[in-house]
Amino acid sequence: MSTEAPTHRAPAWILAAIPLSLLAILALLFLAFDVPGLHRNGPPIEQIAIERTELHPGVIELRVRNDGPDAVQLAQVVVNDAFVAEASLPADPIGRLGKATVRIPYLWNEGEAYEISLLTSTGVTIAHTIDAAAETPTADAGFFGLLGLLGLYVGIIPVLMGMLWLPFARRARAPVVRFMLAVTVGLLAFLAVEAVVEGIDEAGKGAQSLGGASLVFLGAFLAYVAMTGVDGWLSRRRQGADGWRVAMLVAIGIGLHNFGEGLAIGGAYAAGALALGAFLVIGFAVHNTTEGLAIVAPVARERPALRRLLLLGLVAGVPVVPGAWIGGLASNPQVTALLLGVGAGAIVQVIQQILPSLRPKGATRGFEPLIATGLAAGLVLMWGTGLLAG
Repeated sequence: MSTEAPTHRAPAWILAAIPLSLLAILALLFLAFDVPGLHRNGPPIEQIAIERTELHPGVIELRVRNDGPDAVQLAQVVVNDAFVAEASLPADPIGRLGKATVRIPYLWNEGEAYEISLLTSTGVTIAHTIDAAAETPTADAGFFGLLGLLGLYVGIIPVLMGMLWLPFARRARAPVVRFMLAVTVGLLAFLAVEAVVEGIDEAGKGAQSLGGASLVFLGAFLAYVAMTGVDGWLSRRRQGADGWRVAMLVAIGIGLHNFGEGLAIGGAYAAGALALGAFLVIGFAVHNTTEGLAIVAPVARERPALRRLLLLGLVAGVPVVPGAWIGGLASNPQVTALLLGVGAGAIVQVIQQILPSLRPKGATRGFEPLIATGLAAGLVLMWGTGLLAG
């Protein structure tokens, strides 16, 4: 009979907490005591990012963020080489990543360009350009109604119209259906690349200390992982309905992309940089109609109910509307960049789902010439219709 005393082991969570606790203690010591070697030599680094510009009658308003490692004290404002003594500046220094609002009383004229300089207490100049002044719209019923109609015109209606290709897809032979799926992949690939490019451009307008262009790729990775989880959930919910599952994934991916597009449209409208007109609406409509084809191609051999098809169209098209509202009310370069990345990551996951369907049964490598042509056609089609929307 064994006489050894039972051993008592510490819980696993305590073992996991030991390194974290030591790290926290080390950080507190660094903050509490003047540890040698932690001070930077040289003058302070002062960087300010201007994230949003609003123009109201007689007032220019700038939303700024400290994009550098040191606190910044704003001291003066210059507009078109003239000092504005009445400008309202934050009384206290703006700390790292801190935000502030600068109000500049100025009788600006619509359509004119303005050069604005913010001077810090150490003499550093932060330049900002307003290419064409336009009054920032008021968030009233007319504002929401106009952007809602714009979302209806460029998002919901075109996607639903593009889904009318379904009867043709149902009658087509198997090679033609694979060709349509290849066109779909080309369309989606262009959307993903377009979202990344737009996201990087948006990220460059905001504070780089918050991640800059890396926010686009962070959003893409998170969306890819989330869409993989959605795919698994749909697979368990609808056994054997691969076409419907892929179509729903396509609709979700396009919807996320369109939400990011709505943010950009709303932000451009609020800044007066969106020229509303028939040509713009027609261009966006043609561009987004091709997204309807991408949604119905996976269900060409199935017969989903009308309400399910309507659901697919709404999932893909409706997000443009809330995106435009949010973008018009509180556009933020970092959020827009992140969400454009989300759209790109979701679309990449959808492409991964469709690719196996492009090959005939038994084929494991490469694509037929017809499929390669479809991929190229999708890319060129989306690029060509994008010229109309630009």
